[in-house]
This record gives sequence, structure tokens and C-alpha cells, in this order.
Amino acid sequence: MDTLVFAEHLQGSFTDSTYELLALARRLGGNVNAAVIGSDIEDLAGTLGGADTIVVVDDPALAAFNPEGHAAVFAALAAERTPQIVLVPYTSQGMEVAAATASRCGLPLVSFTQEIRADGGLEATCRLYAGKVEADVEIDGDRAVFAVLSGAASADDRRADGAGVVELVASPVDLSGLAVSFAGLAEPEAGDVDITAQDVLVAVGRGIESEDNLEEAQELADALGAALAASRPIIDQGWLPKDRQVGKSGLKVTPKVYLALGISGAPEHIEGMRDAATIIAVNSDPQAPIFGVAHYGWVGDLFDLIPELVDRLE
Repeated sequence: MDTLVFAEHLQGSFTDSTYELLALARRLGGNVNAAVIGSDIEDLAGTLGGADTIVVVDDPALAAFNPEGHAAVFAALAAERTPQIVLVPYTSQGMEVAAATASRCGLPLVSFTQEIRADGGLEATCRLYAGKVEADVEIDGDRAVFAVLSGAASADDRRADGAGVVELVASPVDLSGLAVSFAGLAEPEAGDVDITAQDVLVAVGRGIESEDNLEEAQELADALGAALAASRPIIDQGWLPKDRQVGKSGLKVTPKVYLALGISGAPEHIEGMRDAATIIAVNSDPQAPIFGVAHYGWVGDLFDLIPELVDRLE
């Protein structure tokens, strides 16, 4: 069984998602192939562990991620090499690539993939609705494209492995007339607090309900000597700056204590905080996915808990 992995990289480094997919591919068995697409990336490709073969398409038109160009190249590689399993990370880059690859190759696309089984046929388990629903999917046929959620395997399992054979190939598609061009990469400015360096974090999610209620959370954070962080919905509302966001599209944190208030626990958020030494979750929903990674949990109204905690701490 052959697997083809889309090796995602950004600013000269492979992402954690790439190593997770390689670990997942190795667990499935068979030959593991990785596609590295970009410009001046042969040296970078040579550092990639976990793959038997690393197929490199190096072209100046692909210097920055281009959803049109990268998707066309990867889809062409998948069509030429006909792997049974195509693995793409469920990220902003991967979502562009996975759908185009499935469409151009005439393959089924399985999104939100958490687990893949290949014993006697292809099956997958998908996590939907922020992880609250798990669906088992049986593939009609013996080939498919899987858009895989973060955390499906451990990135560390393949990060240190020696690299496989590097195969440099010309672009299988014409890149001279791309309609999409790269304008620039916007990065958030450094804020007043570096949440990645904190021993204790108090993080808030949708359960905080309104911007005015952030004062209560901040009061608790102050009492704990902690910094205030948040899940993406709070950042999208503009209630806290981007540099306070924990998760796949924010920052990865590893504090000694992570207190999650009103955070449901979407996979994208969990990826950013799962390595905290102690995770304490507070949520009114006993089925919230955050309890699946928490060391301690309390089911109830966070507005009942916060004042009591502050009183005791003071």
C-alpha cells in the first residue's frame, strides 16, 4: 500500500502537521512518499524524516504557497503515482490542496479525519462539529484523499528519523499562467504578553458570552499570577488581540497549568495546548471535547466558579 503525503512547510521549516502525517502513514504500512513543493527547497527536503521517498518539485513560481499552483502540482503527482492513500493536513493550505486533488484525480475526499484503518478496506473516523460528533466512514473503492486533523499521530514519532531518498522532478504542470499570485504574509505584531512563556494561563472561549465578562476572567488571572489567553472565537470577535490566541491558527503553549473556561475543545484549539502539564477545564456541557484532554474538569457555570475561586485566592 502506497501513501503520498503533502509536506507542508512555512518560512523554511516543515510544520508539525507534516510530521504527524508521516507518522500516520508509517503506522498504516507500505511505502511512504512525501511531496515537497516550493522553490529552493532541495536542502530542506533532504532533512525530512519519516518518508521512504521525497519527491521534490522546485520552481520559482512556487516560492510562496500558491493555492492554484501547489494544488495543481500535487494533484498531478497523485495522478501519476496512483497511491492508495493521499494524506493532506486539514490546515489553511491543506484545505486548498485536498479538494483540488480529490476532484482532479476523481477520488473521494474524507475531511475532518481523525483515524484511518486499512485492514481489508479503507475506513476512517471523522470528528465533526468541533469534535462533538464522531462519524465512521467506509470508502467506496481502494483509494481516497484524507484531510487529516491535527493530533491524529505524534509529530515527534517522525521528526528525528533519517531522511529518505530525494527525487527531484520537473513540475508536471505548466506554471507560467497562474491566475493567483502571492501578495505577502501578514504576521501579528508582538504584544505586551508572551503567552508561550507563561507558567499559568487562564484561557476563555465562547462560554465567556460577552466582552464585558472578560473583566471577571482577568481578575481570576491576576489572582493566579497568570496571563489571559483565548480560543479563536474570542479573537475573531476582537475582544482580545491575536497574540493571545491558543491553537493551530494561533500559538502553541506549554504552561504548567492551563485553565480553560468555557472552551468546547475543537481539535484546532487542543493542538495548541494539549502539552500543558496540567489542564483544568470548566464547561457547562458534560460532553465538551475539552474534557477528553483535561486532567481535571468541572461541569457547571463558569460565572459561579470564578468569583468563588477569586475569593479563596485572595
